[in-house]
Amino acid sequence: MLPKFAQSPTNDDFVQNPYPFYEKCLAEGGKIFWDDYKMVSFFKHGDVSRILKDRRFGRECPKDKKQGFRKELAPFYKLEENSMLQLEPPKHTRLRGLVLRAFTSRKINSMTEEIKFLCNQLIQNFSSNRVNILNEYANKIPVIIIARLLGVPEEMSDKLLNWSNDMVMMYQARRTQEHEKRAVKASNEFSVFMRNYVEDRRDKPEDDLITHLILAEEDGEKLTTDELITTCILLLNAGHEATVHSLGNGIKILLENQKFKIDWHTATKVNQLVEEILRFDPPLHIFTRYAYEQIDLEDYIVRKGEEVALVLGATGRDKAVWSDPEYFNPHRIIKKNTAFGGGIHFCVGAALARLEMQIALPMLFTRYPKMQLVEKPRYADVYHFHGLEKLYVKLEG
Repeated sequence: MLPKFAQSPTNDDFVQNPYPFYEKCLAEGGKIFWDDYKMVSFFKHGDVSRILKDRRFGRECPKDKKQGFRKELAPFYKLEENSMLQLEPPKHTRLRGLVLRAFTSRKINSMTEEIKFLCNQLIQNFSSNRVNILNEYANKIPVIIIARLLGVPEEMSDKLLNWSNDMVMMYQARRTQEHEKRAVKASNEFSVFMRNYVEDRRDKPEDDLITHLILAEEDGEKLTTDELITTCILLLNAGHEATVHSLGNGIKILLENQKFKIDWHTATKVNQLVEEILRFDPPLHIFTRYAYEQIDLEDYIVRKGEEVALVLGATGRDKAVWSDPEYFNPHRIIKKNTAFGGGIHFCVGAALARLEMQIALPMLFTRYPKMQLVEKPRYADVYHFHGLEKLYVKLEG
């Protein structure tokens, strides 16, 4: 019998610092029944990594476990039907293969100078010497870059950001009917906007991700318009959400740990720092999987059709993997990181998120090496995501 714990994911103490709860669960063996979610939850790095890669587990809900949804939520769930995030092979294989043909590492790396230019532009245009660095820097970089990659106008970035924020409320523990209404409205508006852009690109191809997705083929098959729309929305939402939280959390961590001297001019040191930020305070804390058959995990048997929680946010605090995991150490060598998932559902935008962090953090801190927090940072009530609601700083060179 597994230990049974109750912990509300919307409790403010938990939202501000979930790690004591994770440590308690890890101390109990790393497998517990989380009463608030009504599911078995895995906290150990080894267990989470293994399940992420185990093809007997998947994201797609088994047909006999699917629950209906209220008809007014149909616009949101129609998009979900075509999302590779929710699908398994062979549908997932086809969709992901087509996306990766367009979303190549070469294409991402070609954005380096553009990301540098954007960061410099934002830094030069800070509204004053006291700013909410989330609004004026961390929020803007990922949504503008993904808009440019897709080929949609960056002057739409604020609207894209609002749509994204409203849609991801459907995955949050604080979800209410008001949040659902906003998510449905955003789904409808986002779909209309993307459909117009997809049709425009069919007639007038450009050197952008939408055009490449239209042209991409896998065994003679192309993405349907509905698949294209969902994929573009997924890339915008996922590409923005994780990076904003990672950047914001990273800036906060660095301002709270100024005793460390960071070598901002050595790429390997910066890369190392980024991985430590992702270990110490990752942007996404839970992903779930369904078991497609009965699976014996030694001290627990997962029933066929059972949904389990993988607590990504806890894996970086596993003492079986890390020494002194509760301490931030920018010089730590990290080879195992679950911040962007793993297996066939490993985040397609992980390389872009890392690149943005590797550029945005050095540029900010070399321009303002004496930057200081001006009020206590607060995390937003957005679990299972983990990111700040605001981050006010005083800019000092």
